[in-house]
Amino acid sequence: MAARPTPRQGDLFSGSGDHAGMPMAPLLPLDATQLEQWQQRLLDYQRPCFEAVARGATLAAGQIDLFSAAVSGPAETVQRLNPLALAAQHLQFWRWPEAQSDGAALYFVLDRPPHLDGHLLLYVGETMQADRRWKGEHDCKAYLAAYGEALQQVGLGSQLSIRFWNDAPAATRPRRALEQALIRHWLPPFNKETRGRWATPFTAGLD
Repeated sequence: MAARPTPRQGDLFSGSGDHAGMPMAPLLPLDATQLEQWQQRLLDYQRPCFEAVARGATLAAGQIDLFSAAVSGPAETVQRLNPLALAAQHLQFWRWPEAQSDGAALYFVLDRPPHLDGHLLLYVGETMQADRRWKGEHDCKAYLAAYGEALQQVGLGSQLSIRFWNDAPAATRPRRALEQALIRHWLPPFNKETRGRWATPFTAGLD
C-alpha cells in the first residue's frame, strides 16, 4: 500500500512506494504511546551498538554472548560494520535508471523517526544481486507496510532508508553466516529470527 506522506515525513526516505499485493496493515486499536514505547525499547537496545561501532569500540562480552566460536570471523566484522556509515537510499531505489548497488551485499533497512533521538535498525538481509533482491515480493516489505500504516494512523512520522554493504563475501555460506551474526547482534525486529522477541503490535496476521 502506498504510504501517505505527512508533514513530519521526509520525502527522500519516506516509506511511500508500491506495495501492491502486500498484506494490508490491520486496523488495530493502537495509539501513539504504544508505538513510541515499542520504538523506544528497540532504540534502548540498539543505541549501545550504534555508539560502539561509531567509535570503533568493542561491546562488552555480555552484550555479544549470542556469538559462538564458529562465527568468530563474522563477529569481528559485526564489531566494525556501521550501517549508518553506508549511503542511504530510498526504498524504491530499484526503480532508478542506473543501479546504485549490484553483486553480493549485506543490506540494512533503517528508520530515523523524527520524534526519537536515534536510528532504528529494522531489518538485515543478504543477497547475491543487490540490484534485484528488493524488487518484487519480500517479507520485510509487508512488515514495513504495516509499520508505516500504523505510524500514519496515530500521526507519527518515519524516515526509512535502505543501505548496502558491498564488501560482503561472494560465497553464499560465509555471507549468510555474516548475516546471521548481524541479526544476533542487532536483533532487528522484522527478521523472522527475532520477531517473537519484539512482539510488534502492528503485525497481527503477518506471521
